[in-house]
Amino acid sequence: MNTQEITKLAEKHGLRLKDEMSFNEMGIDFKVCFAEAMDGTAWVLRIPRRNDLGEQIEQEGKILKLAGEHLSVAVPDWKIANPELIAYPLLENKPVITYDARTYEVTWHMDQGNRQFIPALAKVLVELHQIPAQDAASLGIKTLSPEMARAEMFNRIKLVKQEVGVGAELENRWRKWLDNDRLWPDFTTFVHGDLYAGHILSTNEGKISGLIDWSEGQVNDPSMDFSGHVTVFGEDSLKELIAAYSHFGGKVWDHLFEQSLERSAATPLNYAYFAINTQSEEYLQAAKLQLGLG
Repeated sequence: MNTQEITKLAEKHGLRLKDEMSFNEMGIDFKVCFAEAMDGTAWVLRIPRRNDLGEQIEQEGKILKLAGEHLSVAVPDWKIANPELIAYPLLENKPVITYDARTYEVTWHMDQGNRQFIPALAKVLVELHQIPAQDAASLGIKTLSPEMARAEMFNRIKLVKQEVGVGAELENRWRKWLDNDRLWPDFTTFVHGDLYAGHILSTNEGKISGLIDWSEGQVNDPSMDFSGHVTVFGEDSLKELIAAYSHFGGKVWDHLFEQSLERSAATPLNYAYFAINTQSEEYLQAAKLQLGLG
């Protein structure tokens, strides 16, 4: 979809835009466009890449409503939300990191050495994980018990192995993880579900102002919201985050650190599960490489 088509689509839904736009092509489900309205306000537009995202959009709207009611940081305020277009005013500050769509080169928008980010993120995580699970369930948001969370991963391994295949080393690691009772929490919490530096808005000094991309919001294993941190910041930083989270009142267990590492190692599994659901040959080929089948 080109600039002119996006302008017409936005106008159809009551939003008049100037012609100049920029794009983020990294999203799997949505093409993301940054544009300025005629009144000078900045907007984010998410254009679905497929025709089957209506239910997902509806669910994410419920997730945003719940998160927005409980968090002290901003979440997207959808002004337009339908199977054709999502649009909301641009939130303050940039993501901690962004990726170049072609080269995958990382750009940092925050001082990597600042000491404010970890405690700020820990406080946000405590707020996030204290959102009442029953409120999520009452809105029809995905809600899993500890047993269901574990069974979900078992079923994903089974499906991915059957439909795509899995390298022996990865499969052995995942099965050992599933069999290790010590790692798994005996409780679940509301989680963002896809939390990493690219979905966290921050000042250069490490003050967090918002969280974006909530399509995976649900009640599940809280380690989901720690696993993305280690990929960008490393294991020592993850330990600091968990300690700060506990200090500010977050509920932890003895092996949250190890569980977060195993969750991170399961990223190829989750990507392959997504690829199977979309039946995209491009995504399936990418999944095979991640699964050690290339």
